[in-house]
Amino acid sequence: MIDHNEIVRILRELKDPKTGRDLISAKMVENLTVDGNNVQFTIVLQSNDASLKSQLNFMCMERIQNKYPAAQVHIHSKMSQGPVQEDLVLPQVKNIIAVASGKGGVGKSTVSVNLAVSLAKLGARVGLIDADVYGPSIPKMLGLEGQRPKVELLYGKHKLVPIQTMGIHVMSIGFIVDAEQAVVLRGPRLGGVIRQFIGECLWPELDYLIIDLPPGTGDVQLTLVQTVPVTGVVMVTTPQDVALIDAVKAMNMFLLPHVNVPIVGVVENMSWFTPKELPDHKYFIFGEGGGKALAKSASTVLLGQIPLVQGVREGGDEGRPVAVGPDVLMAARFEEIAKKLIQQVYIRNESMEPTKIIPVQS
Repeated sequence: MIDHNEIVRILRELKDPKTGRDLISAKMVENLTVDGNNVQFTIVLQSNDASLKSQLNFMCMERIQNKYPAAQVHIHSKMSQGPVQEDLVLPQVKNIIAVASGKGGVGKSTVSVNLAVSLAKLGARVGLIDADVYGPSIPKMLGLEGQRPKVELLYGKHKLVPIQTMGIHVMSIGFIVDAEQAVVLRGPRLGGVIRQFIGECLWPELDYLIIDLPPGTGDVQLTLVQTVPVTGVVMVTTPQDVALIDAVKAMNMFLLPHVNVPIVGVVENMSWFTPKELPDHKYFIFGEGGGKALAKSASTVLLGQIPLVQGVREGGDEGRPVAVGPDVLMAARFEEIAKKLIQQVYIRNESMEPTKIIPVQS
């Protein structure tokens, strides 16, 4: 006798080639009935790809009949009533958050890593893309140097599987090239890498996908807003005027009318120096007020200030972010930033229309 629950389990093992989600979670199976040896259901498609339809039908029949050789499998297909799949990018991801800066060396990757880990500690499902292709430091910061992502063959196409660590799913060009290898890429190739990390990776269901951008405004930033609907941007700066000037320029790119990606918050890094032996002392080496000024100019909030303390540097170098390290005070500071970000993203989603992907200009 054919077990209805077993058929559901079999269909859970089959994946949507677009997102990597199983057919049940992706709500691609409707009207499943089991009557004697007859198994009948409808597959809901979001594209008119005849080849995909054939492959899905064949795969479902093969898997069911491997378990139940006498099964008579009847599969119907219909198009989804919602947007066609070609118009959807990462539909399994609720919020795409870019972390940007105007210049290098302000701690943007440090913020990205600790923010991602802190969100995961709060119970969110989190992914992290290291899009800083010229200086991919995230593998080192997460203790993943030398690791390589698995490759899964899905309906004849090879898909990368992000590496899991500390409760987050991670992808970086640092997993593909050797640490000492120079990454020399022009605009089109840069764009190809970013599109591969977005469209050719099996990202699971995520509440937040954090994307660590290279500094400034360039091909990677442009490719990103032309590829995915970015929910919002977190700007990272130091307090000093030079960093602030560059941060404003980078921020204004996202605020251009045809880009229109909101700034959901600012993180000020290296706000003051606190010696380990004098935890109550603050030395404002880089000045004061840069983060607040940047937040004010963007009509957003200052998510938090990160002091220049030895533990943050050590955590990055040792592959154990301070958000999960022994420094309870610093871990709590990043957790507070993560909580404020969650709040700001909620407000953004309640008060604004979803971001639209920018059309590629020929």
